Amino acid sequence: MISDHDFKQIDKYLYEIPKTFRADMRVPARFYADPELLKAIQGDRSLEQLVNTATLPGIVKYALAMPDIHQGYGFPIGGVVATQLPDGIISPGGVGYDINCGVRLLATQIEKEEITPYLDDLASALYTNCPGGVGKAGHIKLRPGELDVLVEKGANWALTRGYATASDLERTEENGCLAGADAGKISDRAKTRGKDQVGTLGSGNHFIEVDAVDRIYDEPAARQMGLFPSRITVQIHCGSRGLGHQICSDYVKRLQKAVHQYGLILPDRELVCAPLSSPEGQDYLAAMKGAANYAFVNRQVLTWHIRRSFEQVLAGKIKNHHVYQIYDIAHNMAKVEEHEVDGRRIKVCVHRKGATRAFGPGSPVLPGIYRNIGQPVLVPGTMGTASWVLVGTKESMTQTFGSICHGAGRVMSRSKAKKNIRGTRLREELEKKGIRVRAGSMSGLAEEAPMAYKDVDRVIQVVHGSGIAKKVARLIPLAVIKG
Repeated sequence: MISDHDFKQIDKYLYEIPKTFRADMRVPARFYADPELLKAIQGDRSLEQLVNTATLPGIVKYALAMPDIHQGYGFPIGGVVATQLPDGIISPGGVGYDINCGVRLLATQIEKEEITPYLDDLASALYTNCPGGVGKAGHIKLRPGELDVLVEKGANWALTRGYATASDLERTEENGCLAGADAGKISDRAKTRGKDQVGTLGSGNHFIEVDAVDRIYDEPAARQMGLFPSRITVQIHCGSRGLGHQICSDYVKRLQKAVHQYGLILPDRELVCAPLSSPEGQDYLAAMKGAANYAFVNRQVLTWHIRRSFEQVLAGKIKNHHVYQIYDIAHNMAKVEEHEVDGRRIKVCVHRKGATRAFGPGSPVLPGIYRNIGQPVLVPGTMGTASWVLVGTKESMTQTFGSICHGAGRVMSRSKAKKNIRGTRLREELEKKGIRVRAGSMSGLAEEAPMAYKDVDRVIQVVHGSGIAKKVARLIPLAVIKG
């Protein structure tokens, strides 16, 4: 375990484990925290995992971790690692099993008081129309060969099928499609697992949540996004389902051989990787992009289901029940980007595992409507607490390769949460607070209890206080839908 004397505090919210800590480190390891979060971070092996990532071939600048850091597979969840092209590595463990698990934020012009009488019916409609649960199939039946088109075209497939609008794609990271996805690099097993799951929520920490805007911190930015006090919003948090999980499993196995073939020395076999320029690295990148595109489509089809749920429940009762998209961002991705390192612009492969992109104002990849304020950043909290909307900053570009946290971060394992928390009691407590709950499993609900996570407001204060993101709005939950 890494103790207090192994790192130094270099700013109010920033700590560093120096390169000299271990002989195999290629760069220092940095992490963001405050004193309270630091105690939680030291409760597992996440800092040790962070140090391990600092040994990876091709890594530049720092191995980084966000304040929601916790132990993961090889890389810590909340970790950010950039490796220099062409021969820096790409690692499935640096992306995660749920490739492009991400968050989409939708908004409305409905006031909280208007929707309150219909919340129970809306929660039930969302639960019915948006299938959730392990292995759960969706309502969309793909034609033979259509999955290959979907994983290569991403949200453009949804647009041609009538599940998306042009505005939805404009307000999605990468317009909902990573170029270079190749269905031929995805196994038949992965395709079989994914073909019936388009437009499904899954299980675990995935959810749909109806929220109200609790407080605005940056009025100009909020207004530009279409966020106003007491207005109703909807969050979707899910990813690439069985397809993404199988792709990760397939390439973890395949790249074990590549580690030996290319003579890579790793402190943990879970860091399995390959040079990005290698055939194995390129194949994984093409398959990962396919899973990412699948996830964009998955959230897009769920958006379509959410819109029809609002129509079913609110038509004739609330005048304007239109649901529009604010933004959709990914976490659990590896992307080739240009960043400044040691005064030079270089191409790097940025792994964001349980971390999300947070590009600052002026970035040419942002939609025109947001380019002057910075990228919207969506950070969901837990069922009984709050979620946050932020924007990326110039500081995030210089400090963290344009990255921040993706959530609150666990402090209690899923198995421990199930032992210590009763799902039925948790549901009762949430409903006493006025939060409608629809869940297929009480044990699954217990896994995601607020007490199993860090304080999301504290996590947000760290990223805001360190300058790598700026607060825009705080959201509070009114209804939670889980698999």
